[in-house]
Amino acid sequence: MPARRASNLLRPALLALLALLLAVPLAAAGTLDRAGMERYFPAPLVVGERDATLPVWPILKQEAGSYEVFAYAFESIDLAPIPGFGGTPPDLLVALAPDGTFRDVRVVSHHEPVFLEGLGSEPLFAFVEQYVGMSARRPIRVGRPNARGSGAAPQTTVDGISMATASTRVINESILAASLAVARAKLGFGAANVGLKVEARPDTGETPTVAELTARGWLRRLTVTNSQAEAAFRDAGVAGAGDGPAAAPLIDLTFAYLNVPAIGRTLLGAERFAALTRELGPGDHAVMVVSHGPENPLGEDFVLGSIPDRLTVTQGGLAVNARDMAIERRGAAPALPDGAWTILRITGAAGFDPSAPWTLTTKLVRERGQIFPEKIVREFSADYALPADLFVREAAEAGPSWTDPWRARGVELGVIALALAGLVPVLARQRGLVADRRRFPVFRLAYLAFTLLFIGWYAQAQLSIVTLVGLVRAATVTHDLAFLLYDPPSLLLWAFVIATLFVWGRGTFCGWLCPFGALQEFVAWLAKPLRIRQVTVPPRLDRALRLAKYVVLAGILVAAATGSPLADSLSEAEPFKTAITLYFVRAWPFVAYALGLLVLNLFVYKGFCRYLCPLGASLAVLGRLRLLDWIPRRAECGSPCQLCKVRCRYGAIGADGHIDYPECFQCMDCVTIIHDPGQCVPEVVARRRGRRIALQPVAAE
Repeated sequence: MPARRASNLLRPALLALLALLLAVPLAAAGTLDRAGMERYFPAPLVVGERDATLPVWPILKQEAGSYEVFAYAFESIDLAPIPGFGGTPPDLLVALAPDGTFRDVRVVSHHEPVFLEGLGSEPLFAFVEQYVGMSARRPIRVGRPNARGSGAAPQTTVDGISMATASTRVINESILAASLAVARAKLGFGAANVGLKVEARPDTGETPTVAELTARGWLRRLTVTNSQAEAAFRDAGVAGAGDGPAAAPLIDLTFAYLNVPAIGRTLLGAERFAALTRELGPGDHAVMVVSHGPENPLGEDFVLGSIPDRLTVTQGGLAVNARDMAIERRGAAPALPDGAWTILRITGAAGFDPSAPWTLTTKLVRERGQIFPEKIVREFSADYALPADLFVREAAEAGPSWTDPWRARGVELGVIALALAGLVPVLARQRGLVADRRRFPVFRLAYLAFTLLFIGWYAQAQLSIVTLVGLVRAATVTHDLAFLLYDPPSLLLWAFVIATLFVWGRGTFCGWLCPFGALQEFVAWLAKPLRIRQVTVPPRLDRALRLAKYVVLAGILVAAATGSPLADSLSEAEPFKTAITLYFVRAWPFVAYALGLLVLNLFVYKGFCRYLCPLGASLAVLGRLRLLDWIPRRAECGSPCQLCKVRCRYGAIGADGHIDYPECFQCMDCVTIIHDPGQCVPEVVARRRGRRIALQPVAAE
């Protein structure tokens, strides 16, 4: 069937699906009423009246005959509806004490696929319990699993969950963003900065000297002498001072806010300041810290691009998330003393106001004891303030909360991007590597190994029908696709797959970039040494079985569009979560199902992909809109030559030689044959007769 005709038939179906999505009512936000709150906060606690302007419930406790605020309780979905990978935001119940500490964090609801019938909800419940006792005044980041047991600061780090990195980041962002909104509105933390975007005024061309910056207070110093350190640790019974005289500096920091051109250009130079300005995102801020003293607060184990453990920026009682920008460390102003330095990025989402006073705090750490040493920490601070006329203040839009995973996974993105860029010319230039019957199988084997090991098991970028379920839910609930941004490798692959889908068809993903598909190919290669004879499904039965995947796809999409939880259960038709995301570490029925499909693959080549895969079905449907029928054919293909049809293990070549693109996995075996004068039967016959034959396009089905 020509692609244009398929497009005409498909368009009404797509419009009908869109109408179904739009007809579904939007879901509500927070779900807890007073009775619901009382279940979480039973007597002797009392649930007060819900705030009229902010969706917050005061939780009261009787103290000395009167009721005092024990906590402010709220649902994160009301204040920070950040979509998760199920397409809808997780809903967390948070109780924030008047001093900014977390009294409690509970999961009200979520649709995170990795926790639904995957890892189970218990790891998620344990994850949010870590926030209890932590402070919203400090930046909290998600570390590696068991990060706190490996020495990470327990006050500012929560242990991540293996195989759920992106989901835990979404949940952390939801908790922190909602909590900061309540802290600013109810606890007075930085309340003056809410709803404003503050940026440095445009460049006036002024370039003061370092001495002038210091005299104006635009370049500040934080110094801790040996005697001050000794006094700070005296009550702990440990020595705080370093070597040298009592008046000698132990910690000596110079710091400044760089966004103001007069400051940034003086300290960095014109060229580097321009580069910094280009690198900062909209609303981002940069703070430079130079350490001159013998005690380096950047720490011996400091990692470029991380959040320094011993440096904190605070404003209005709240810690601001400040991360090292991992830029070249040379070339600071010659007038500054030599020393280690960093430029800290504060994202626009942090609500930082550079026109208001803020504080730089450094930590000094000492150990007490020999066998199990106890860490003793003391903090030293210096304030910083710039004149308000250096800035422009205007209403602000919420900044992005998804930038961290893009920075953290830059290496993975680079490797995958290079691999995709390398695949395109191989598939496009069919007279090149593809035509080489010796080298091409080696290339394909290596690429499939990369897909399975790196894209699948390492980068966790197995594309899934779960994403389409999330898109449907986003269309009916949040109208927000931001959840896609929290998994950068998968989003990169989706962009590539969609682009190639409308050019070449579904086979680029299914034949080259699906980790479970690659695993099936490796298992299928075991059939020969195991002396397992693969079954050729009769054509009529084959055509009937192919329809099954479309039935599964339709069931999943309808369930998702109508808000039914059945969508999550039906999505388990894919074994991807079990075999790739969870490394087969899962409840035995799921493992048995995934292994059963691999065993089936020994007898029926790619049986799951051809007959059951809902993601493959969706790509096959959309692939009918492709622009090209690009796989070469000869007029003799199908009549009289049937070699490619016989060799095609996917059954994607018809008896008349045409390519059935919705069922083609682009293994390129037929292309190798048609360009090989030793294999292509019409070519062999023509050479014997002293003739040459040309490739001719044959219409696709």
